[in-house]
Amino acid sequence: MRILLLMHSFNSLSQRLYVELQRDGHELSVEFDIHDDVTREAVELFRPDLVLAPFLKHAIPASVWQRLPCLIVHPGPPGDRGPAALDWAILHGADSWGVTVLQAEAAMDAGPVWASEEFAMRPVRKSSLYRNEVTEAAVSAVRRAIARREAGERPAAPGGATHGWQPPLRQAQRAIDWQRDDSTTVLRKLHAADGFPGVEDMLFERRFRLFDGHREEHLAGRPGTLIARCHGAICRATRDGAVWIGQLQPVEDRQCGFKRPATLALGSLAENLPISEDNPAATRSDTSLREIRYKEHGNIGYLHFDFYNGAMSTAQCERLRAAYLQARRRPTRVIVLMGGGDFWSNGMHLHCIEAAESPADASWDNINAIDDLARDILTTDTHLTIAALQGNAAAGGVFLALAADLVLARSGVVLNPHYRNMGNLYGSEYWTYVLPRRTGAERARMLMAGRLPIGAPEAQALGLIDGYAGPDMAAFHALVASRAAALASNETHAPALADKRARHARDEHAHPLADYRAVELEHMRLNFYGFDPSYHVARYRFVHRTPQAWTPLYLARHRQLGRTTRSATTCA
Repeated sequence: MRILLLMHSFNSLSQRLYVELQRDGHELSVEFDIHDDVTREAVELFRPDLVLAPFLKHAIPASVWQRLPCLIVHPGPPGDRGPAALDWAILHGADSWGVTVLQAEAAMDAGPVWASEEFAMRPVRKSSLYRNEVTEAAVSAVRRAIARREAGERPAAPGGATHGWQPPLRQAQRAIDWQRDDSTTVLRKLHAADGFPGVEDMLFERRFRLFDGHREEHLAGRPGTLIARCHGAICRATRDGAVWIGQLQPVEDRQCGFKRPATLALGSLAENLPISEDNPAATRSDTSLREIRYKEHGNIGYLHFDFYNGAMSTAQCERLRAAYLQARRRPTRVIVLMGGGDFWSNGMHLHCIEAAESPADASWDNINAIDDLARDILTTDTHLTIAALQGNAAAGGVFLALAADLVLARSGVVLNPHYRNMGNLYGSEYWTYVLPRRTGAERARMLMAGRLPIGAPEAQALGLIDGYAGPDMAAFHALVASRAAALASNETHAPALADKRARHARDEHAHPLADYRAVELEHMRLNFYGFDPSYHVARYRFVHRTPQAWTPLYLARHRQLGRTTRSATTCA
């Protein structure tokens, strides 16, 4: 089918649907819902069979949905209506939830139902549910809805009143009562607002929005007081314990009103808080605040690094590098780099860079810290290494993964192996070495010139990854464990390690790693300090969530086609 994807932004769900529907053979184009006139123009230019809206903040114009079928992806079960579906489900502690694909009509979320999919809820952040359970359910429901339309079937009547209309969640309804709420209630409120809009609260007589909540298992104090800090996060006591808050967004400071690590947002106000030590090898619950965790199973070491939104600051890179070097000193044979459940890595921490006194200097420090980590992985001659991508990866995060000997991905993972969307950054992380050796020079040029997301099957076909499984985590973890065990076996390990050492010696003799890095960083220096401000402008727009003013041509194929047609008419 010819499908126009209408969306507020090209978010994780939209990217996954784009990848899946393209794989299914549909002809796709994208338009952002900037204005009704822009939407109508997109429909005129592309003339789709169907409009699919995976993520909207504006209603589709009546002149469009009355003329052709428009399907809405709603993150709620049949009968649920309203703009805060997932927020309410988390806040109410729902055991299960769903996704519904319904036809657009005048009333919001009240049209006929084409398909729906149910899933079990996890006690995690809204953003994590959205990127995993909601996305998987949406892919399944959208595919069934399209198949039903192609088969000439009719949609079902709107769902019953099990849930009905649920209004937007106001900050007053999200507010935390630190004297009365227990830790479970506090976390539900934080989880329900994660990503957007956060929970408003007062700290040191200043108003912030709180994000990224985690349970603390040992500390306690007077309810509402701040009792500790650890690697950018702050710990706040509840009625029955304490929770960690990883991210804060100043509310009243328009110039600096963007999300960042809590201690960075508080500045000197957090300096007197006691420091809570974090040992990556300590045994603690996976729900607690532990960005870096290390576990061993026999002769295999698993290094987990779960950084918020996949962003890696200079300090986080340095801590991860220290943990990796410690893992290299262990008497194991294989090191598996697990990343996090939502993201493996997205490269530099743009929010921390934006908050710095000199964003150019902060960018330079950050890229060098990632490069140091990538170099250590590339030059490891004591172990075989696996990058296990449970979650999405983008920009420098993709190429950091390619530093490993073997790259595996969950089948639902989306990769963005390019830098161009961030102000035409050149990129580093030794990509000029690791990418061509996997894909060949021509494919490497094509990938770096592109801007579209890539799914796991496509990534394997291109040579970016070596295998995939899933989409559920259990199937992927089984693949990782199996491949790690094979590499660690007596039959495989010694010959593979010898081949790795010989290959590295040959490559180093032909073209030293230091030379690749020097060339890349010379380009990056121009991006950070040169006369072209594109990177700084793009970073500012990204961090401050500047509204979209247009749809880029690499997404809006209908505008490329329209431009070509107009040019041909003019020449004629």
